[in-house]
Amino acid sequence: MARKKRNLRKKLYTKNRLVILNEDTFEEIFSFKLTLMNVFVVFSLGGIFLILVTTFIIAFTPLREFIPGYSSTQLKKNATQLAIKSDSLAVALKKNEAYINGIQKVLRGELEYAKFNKDSILSETEETPHLDMRASEEEIKLREEVDTIEHPTKKTGSKNKKAKK
Repeated sequence: MARKKRNLRKKLYTKNRLVILNEDTFEEIFSFKLTLMNVFVVFSLGGIFLILVTTFIIAFTPLREFIPGYSSTQLKKNATQLAIKSDSLAVALKKNEAYINGIQKVLRGELEYAKFNKDSILSETEETPHLDMRASEEEIKLREEVDTIEHPTKKTGSKNKKAKK
């Protein structure tokens, strides 16, 4: 077992020469002194570099749109605009349906023409939120506390101004 490890280590670090020759003249163009470990390291680093370059190209170019799950910014923008348009069309459709229902009531005689008004029908379809603007008990207490704190300081401030004059 120890012999095999030494044998492998010896093979990895044994220096070899890579020579490139001109085949016609057998002239040496260049040569390298290499070990198997150097070759392994160079190929490993080359592979990692290739993976990183490919990842960056896909991540930061429009190629990412071809990966399932990614979409273009233009597509997202168009989807948002279409959603807004569909909401406004739904509101317009609701108003038109209410108006047509009102006209049908007038034509059937269920509603007098004098009472029929386009604005009153459309106002029925609009959903206005009911806001309660009255102050709560906690807010009233807070206002009173602030008033008691600020009120005496204003009086003393005005007395100090009069005393200085």
